[in-house]
Amino acid sequence: MKNNQMEKEMLRCLLGSLFLSVFTVCTANAQKINELTQAEVNDGWQLLFDGKTTNGWHSFNRTEVLSPWKVKNGELNFKITKEGERGWDLVTDEEFENFDLRLEWKISKGGNSGVFFGVKEGAEYGWASSTGIEMQLLDNIEGADRHDPKHLAGAMYDLIDASQTSKPKPVGQWNESRILKKDGQVTFYLNGIVTANVYMGGCEWADLIAKSKWNGSDKYNGEDIGKFQKGKIALQDHFDEVSFRNIKIKKLEEK
Repeated sequence: MKNNQMEKEMLRCLLGSLFLSVFTVCTANAQKINELTQAEVNDGWQLLFDGKTTNGWHSFNRTEVLSPWKVKNGELNFKITKEGERGWDLVTDEEFENFDLRLEWKISKGGNSGVFFGVKEGAEYGWASSTGIEMQLLDNIEGADRHDPKHLAGAMYDLIDASQTSKPKPVGQWNESRILKKDGQVTFYLNGIVTANVYMGGCEWADLIAKSKWNGSDKYNGEDIGKFQKGKIALQDHFDEVSFRNIKIKKLEEK
C-alpha cells in the first residue's frame, strides 16, 4: 500500500514538473506585443508602431498627429472626445510599393474604420480614400455599412464582395488583418481567410473601379483611386473608436 502511494506521489511530481517545463517554454516563446522576434528582424520585417509613440506617422496633409490619435496601453487608439474634433486619417511618413503588411485591430460597437495603401497626399486630395485602396474594418453586427457585401469587415471597400469570407471576431476582440501586394497583385486576409484577391490593372480592375462610388468625378473624391503603385499606408478617421497594435511590414523585392 505504501509503495502504491509513493508511486502516485512520484507520478504527481513528475507531471507537475512536466507541466511547469511546458508552461515555461511557451511563455518564453510567446511574442511580445509591438515587438519583432529576431527571426522577423533577420527576415526584413519592420515595425510601423512601437507601442509607445506615433513616430513615423502624421495626420493626413499635416506634419503633426492630431489629438484623437493617442497611444494607450500599447495600443494606437483613435477616439473623438468632443464635438467638432477630427484626427483625420493617420498616414505613414514612408511610402511602400511591394509589401506584406500585418496588423491587429479591434473596433467599437457599431464602429467603422479602414486600412489603406497607395495613399498620396496633396492639396488636391481630401483624405486617404482619394487615392488609396481600403481594407474595411467594421462591426458586422451593428455597423451601418453591414448591409452592403462590399463594405463588410475585410472587404476591399466598395470593390469586392466579402459576404462569404468576412468573419471578424466580436466587438472588443482583436482581429488579424494582412495586405499582401506584389507587382500589382493584391490579396487581403482577415483572420487567416482570403477576403479579396485581384490584379490592379487590366479590364477587370477598370471595371471594378467604374462600378464603385469612385467614378472619376474629381481628384478630391477619387479620380486617382488606385492609380499609385507606391504610396503611404493609412489608418482611417471614420469618427468611430478603433484601436491598432502589432503593425508591421516587410518590403518585397520587385520582379
